[in-house]
Amino acid sequence: MNWNTIKVIIEVVIVLNTIGAVFTVFREKRDIAATWAWLLVLNFLPIVGFLLYAFLGRKLTHRQLDKIRAQPNAELTDALKAQQKAVPPYRATDTHTEASVKNLVNLFQGIDNSFVTTNNETAIFTDGPTLFKDIQQEIREAQHHVYVEFYTFYADQLGAELLNTMTAKAREGVDVRVLYDSWGSMGAKPEFFDPLREAGGYAEPFLGIHSNLFDFRLNFRNHRKIVAIDGWVGYIGGFNVGDQYVGRDKKFGYWRDTHLKLVGDGVLALQQHLIQDWDATVTSHKLDVNQTHFPKVDEGLGDTMLQIVTSGPTGDLEQIKLGYLRLINSAREHLYIQTPYLIPDDSVINALRSAIHSGVDVRIMVPHMPDHAFVYRATQYYAHLLADDGAKIYFYQKGFLHAKVVTIDDTISSIGSANMDFRSFKLNFEANAFIYNSQVALELHKIFMDDIEDSTLITSEDFHNMSLWLRFKQAFSRLLSPIL
Repeated sequence: MNWNTIKVIIEVVIVLNTIGAVFTVFREKRDIAATWAWLLVLNFLPIVGFLLYAFLGRKLTHRQLDKIRAQPNAELTDALKAQQKAVPPYRATDTHTEASVKNLVNLFQGIDNSFVTTNNETAIFTDGPTLFKDIQQEIREAQHHVYVEFYTFYADQLGAELLNTMTAKAREGVDVRVLYDSWGSMGAKPEFFDPLREAGGYAEPFLGIHSNLFDFRLNFRNHRKIVAIDGWVGYIGGFNVGDQYVGRDKKFGYWRDTHLKLVGDGVLALQQHLIQDWDATVTSHKLDVNQTHFPKVDEGLGDTMLQIVTSGPTGDLEQIKLGYLRLINSAREHLYIQTPYLIPDDSVINALRSAIHSGVDVRIMVPHMPDHAFVYRATQYYAHLLADDGAKIYFYQKGFLHAKVVTIDDTISSIGSANMDFRSFKLNFEANAFIYNSQVALELHKIFMDDIEDSTLITSEDFHNMSLWLRFKQAFSRLLSPIL
């Protein structure tokens, strides 16, 4: 084969690759940043780029999306309808905090049908062994049902312990249902859950996707981590089920995360979303979201006001991101963020920069170690960018920081599964609790300050002193931000 023939073959491959790239990217609706990022990948990595696209770029099918959109909302009980009046209309005499709370409540009621509840007790967990000990104890005391939904449910020691606890309750006649993501739970084969099924319980992969071999899609995963027990006790946050989340993995060491326990009316919202996800997944043994167990919660249980907010790729509102933006823009004194992945879009970057230059004490904590190379370098890039503006950037050193927490002015907080990145904003199914309680915010403030003792402050000068090669990797990774 002579050189001219080789040139012709190369030119044909380039032309066909370019045509294929344009067709592939533009046949699905996506934002302009992701469009350009995929065009870059597909054209600079011929053939290989299409393999990456099959893994990272494909969306859910219309049939899968329609199943989720078709799920009805639960009818609110009389007690919850009465609580809608807990947040009165705006008044001219409202303080900034009161106005901020009302803004957020109205926002989430408008874009996510998220009802506000005030009759709640809460507890914060930052240690995996303590959290899962508490979850298992509450499951042992369950009387009616246990609904569990996790992105990751590994077939390891912790996974087996939790499964055994739920299996025992299923044998007692308690309705036990587990919903897991097949990609996040890699290695947990369907037969791992057979003991639960044999005891009368249920376990299903989200949207019925059993095989990652035939559906090797990294995007559009169910990233939620929620538990609802008897419509009374619930959990929401960042912990998954697996040995690494209780510090048994040598690679990550101590796993630092944040989870919220609820007792009260707020659990009904967790239960509602769990049931909707379950019914979007299964074709039989469905649950009726309006008839399942919604107990009457004792009045005066607690005074924590909160909303459970969900978001996902079924629409373009990006509900949790809009909540983060409202929080950032509402901050007047300080804004503290903990996130394992700091890859914000332009709207969040601009809001953070506006807060910084308005005199708000903006502090952001990220892990010092990577679990995904490109994601970690992109996180460093944006941390550098915000450090140049005056944000205080902390790299957590004690282990791996996986918490997803935002708190402002010791008044309003958010705890959940959503990271500060494109993937959580646009590509995954997420769930967060937005909490309007100063005691919770003060506790999170203290936790942040304690974590600073295990962190290193990385200044703008520190970032500039990094090697040219490292800064190049950060800048290059940033180009892929919309698809990471």
